[in-house]
Amino acid sequence: MRTLLTLPLAVAWTVGLGVPSALSGVVDRSGRTSYRLARAWGRLCLRTWGVRVEVRGAAHVPPGPAVYAVNHGSALDIPVLFGYLPAEFRIIHKRSLYLAPIVGQYLYLGGHIAVQRGRPFVARRSLEQAAARIRGGTSVAVFPEGTRSPDAGVRPFKRGSFVIAIQAGVPVVPVSLAGVKDVAPRGLLLSHPGTVTLTVHAPQPTAGMKADDAHLLAERVRAAVSGPLAGCVGAAS
Repeated sequence: MRTLLTLPLAVAWTVGLGVPSALSGVVDRSGRTSYRLARAWGRLCLRTWGVRVEVRGAAHVPPGPAVYAVNHGSALDIPVLFGYLPAEFRIIHKRSLYLAPIVGQYLYLGGHIAVQRGRPFVARRSLEQAAARIRGGTSVAVFPEGTRSPDAGVRPFKRGSFVIAIQAGVPVVPVSLAGVKDVAPRGLLLSHPGTVTLTVHAPQPTAGMKADDAHLLAERVRAAVSGPLAGCVGAAS
């Protein structure tokens, strides 16, 4: 109910910070200004909704670029990540999101990384381009499940994100979001005040791995992400 009542304020934060965030990408091509505004947006929205975020394991954040692999249970995950992940990152997203108002412009001008699905050659080339960006120093956050989980469990991880990490030669950092389904059990609009725990786990190295090892890496990362969710329905499935 609180989310419904505060919806106009959340929309104001989104428009009021989203538009400047996108436009800042024209001036600051590094995307850092855009990222800082998105971080403020995430924290303001969560505060408006009465959602508190507890961060654990911040010391596990590596000094260089990495792929942060996060479980995906709700639209609430996005403001939580932008607001509280203790590392600057860009999102790997579907190219079709460029068509979304404000969001698309923010992703494009903010330096986030689009990947193309569908035709194998085009898809493979976009993955190689994503790996090159990461190798050059850009950390990224991904949702390897590919879609939101219907419960508090963690679905199998798709291998694409891990192929990118292996090609880039950077570690994969498992990140668990616990409590999201307690706060938003039936979607963001029906969420209520509560606490979400963001846990950063020890990085999983990719040195010496080949693309064929991506499924093994995905299984290790999924096991780490699932740990804090072990008491939730479906987490062990």
